[in-house]
Amino acid sequence: MPADVTFPLPAPHGPGEVTVRHRRLGAGSPLLLLHGIGHHWQAWEPVLPALAERHEVIAVDLPGFGASPALPPGVPYGVDAVVPVLGRLCAELGIERPHVAGNSLGGLLALGLGRAGLARSVTALAPAGFWTEAERRYAYTVLGGMRVGARVLPQAVVERLARSTAGRALLVSTIYARPARRDAAAAAAETGALRAATGFEPTLAAGRGLRFTGDLSALPVTVAWGTRDRILLRRQGVRALHELSDARLVRLPGCGHVPMSDDPELVARVILDTCAQVEEEAGRVSPSA
Repeated sequence: MPADVTFPLPAPHGPGEVTVRHRRLGAGSPLLLLHGIGHHWQAWEPVLPALAERHEVIAVDLPGFGASPALPPGVPYGVDAVVPVLGRLCAELGIERPHVAGNSLGGLLALGLGRAGLARSVTALAPAGFWTEAERRYAYTVLGGMRVGARVLPQAVVERLARSTAGRALLVSTIYARPARRDAAAAAAETGALRAATGFEPTLAAGRGLRFTGDLSALPVTVAWGTRDRILLRRQGVRALHELSDARLVRLPGCGHVPMSDDPELVARVILDTCAQVEEEAGRVSPSA
């Protein structure tokens, strides 16, 4: 079952604290899962069983998203501020240098954890931060439209729409290439999460002018992109590879911006293969399939 962990965090206006909702399951070396903007930890549910067969998996609601409250007043939502918060979270949970997989915003944060020496491997699914300014503006326009739609529609209407295939397509086809694979409860819940996300606007504001740079050559890094991503266009994956010269770039055929539901088996295999590069070197596990 999901649980909350609370820990102190210095803040500009005095001592503060952060509470993070998380789901923890499985056994093995730790694997931290980070969702995208406006989403929640449940985005990872389609791949959790496969990942938990080999790892202790910790899927979190980032601060200001899902069931995790906002950061303390004055604490920014940029990568340089949130990465240390996630480092403190790992320490509080008793995990040291986990494998990290993230999607979109979570992919950017996963790369940030790798850059800071806080991850043992990184799998970034359509990470933010490799856009041109025009591509960033486009993505923000799409995300802003999704946010408005989620806030305008009453929850009762959302739940009614989610009961039909056509309704789920209306609600979540921007992020999924195969929205029919999301069940009614999941589609309604993630629309509600987008509506309630207190960290949404501060995170967008922090991302203006952002381009990810850094040396992650000391650890395995995989960047994966869905061929049907409608928010962060897949050509950004090639740009990411130029910046992260030692990373591998994986194509996710038929997947949208949030690929975990579109092709759970493929996404799980990509993450496990990245983790296994470290595990094999240490002689702890067999190579992944």
